Amino acid sequence: MADNRRWWALVVIALAQLMVVLDMTIVNIALPSAQAALHMSDGNRQWVITAYTLAFGGLLLLGGRVADLVGRRNTFVIGLLGFAAASALGGAAVNSGMLFGARALQGVFAALLAPSALSLLATTFTDPKDRGKAFGIFGAIIGAGAAVGLLAGGFLTQYLNWRWCLYVNVPIALVAFFGALALLAPGERHPGGRLDVPGALLGSAGMLSLVYGFSEAESRGWRDGLVLTLLAGGVVLLAAFGLWQTRARVPLLPMSVVKDRQRVGAFLTTLLVTIGMFGVFLFLTYYMQGVLGYSPVKTGVAYLPITAGMIVGSTQIAARGLNKVPPRLLMVPGLLVAAGALAIIAQVGTEPAYASHILPGMLMLGLGMGTAMMTSVSLATGSVAPRDSGAASATFNTAQQVGGSIGTALLNTIAATVTARYLTAHAGPGVDPRSLQAEASVHGFNVATWWAMGSLLLAATIAGVVVNADRAPTPQTAQERTPEPVDTTS
Repeated sequence: MADNRRWWALVVIALAQLMVVLDMTIVNIALPSAQAALHMSDGNRQWVITAYTLAFGGLLLLGGRVADLVGRRNTFVIGLLGFAAASALGGAAVNSGMLFGARALQGVFAALLAPSALSLLATTFTDPKDRGKAFGIFGAIIGAGAAVGLLAGGFLTQYLNWRWCLYVNVPIALVAFFGALALLAPGERHPGGRLDVPGALLGSAGMLSLVYGFSEAESRGWRDGLVLTLLAGGVVLLAAFGLWQTRARVPLLPMSVVKDRQRVGAFLTTLLVTIGMFGVFLFLTYYMQGVLGYSPVKTGVAYLPITAGMIVGSTQIAARGLNKVPPRLLMVPGLLVAAGALAIIAQVGTEPAYASHILPGMLMLGLGMGTAMMTSVSLATGSVAPRDSGAASATFNTAQQVGGSIGTALLNTIAATVTARYLTAHAGPGVDPRSLQAEASVHGFNVATWWAMGSLLLAATIAGVVVNADRAPTPQTAQERTPEPVDTTS
């Protein structure tokens, strides 16, 4: 592929990945409007988010293996068209059930789209120098996508209506679709392989059970029988999945993908990072809108420093240093800077603190996260055999999705518990209820943010101990070590 053609291909891949990532948050700001329009109950409104994350997180491994078997570009374009159709269906929803179903369909096609996009990137850019630049851009998109989603959701909800938070995916997907047909190579297929059906059922059911359990924990509580059953069942199913993968003739997740020390470090780091990040985004949104009184648009604009920091960290620090220094020398300092940012944010009070705490915290958070996440992406997909690229990409995306689900449920539960205790301890005669509620909410957010900081510190420790490569690996390494099998069926 000519050099210019490859970089235009990166635009197409990045556009699709941005759509998938921002769709996790773009609906958040629109949710109150959608709830009122479709007459959802407070108990059911969570399904607008959960239906998407359940399908996405539960089917990622299956989507990654499908990409390996039928071709990455084929899977990519199918995912784009399906995502566009599901988005249009959701935008036209006339009741809550139709919206929930459309969001679930978005998750299904996102599970095809995300791993094929990442594996296309990994196999398109194999030269170390170009790979660093490409992954820098891609890492910035992954890191900043959540903030961009909040910004876009604010503008679309305030100036159009909530339905455009779904409709906006249609033109984006169509542009990426035609760009993929024109710019992306067809890619290799492995028709001699087989789809591991038992592994797909065990892995998908295990992930669905875990994601569902963590999502229900937010509303039901961690001691609820259904939550405990779902979490325990998910662990058992995933254990059975792991055992089966060691015996399957053509495993859904080849053990070579998770036996590599560098990839394990990247997967664990990504899991812990997203546990902290998704919860913090949630708290900052409630803080700015509920405590500071920001509008949806002002809230979205207030997130821009994170986006700027992500871009600088990914493209100017990580991309330039990826082929010059060991990966952990990028990951550990980046994660420590991000943890320091959360320490600043965790000290806000009920008085306006955007300029003094939130702004510097966001800049540091974006800078650190952009540096660490871009390096993790490269580690997760480097030095993997091309035929397993989809599986490795799906595992990375699964770590992100599961981390986000765990973080949202865990940190929100911590915040709600601390808030309730604060209200009980400080209530009394002469206390202004509104002022007390604001103080209690902020106190809950602060405590949960300290826990999020702990998650980032643990991620930094794992990155420093587990990741020990001198340089980030590339697909060329895998091609030298593992020759592709010859297809004798044609």
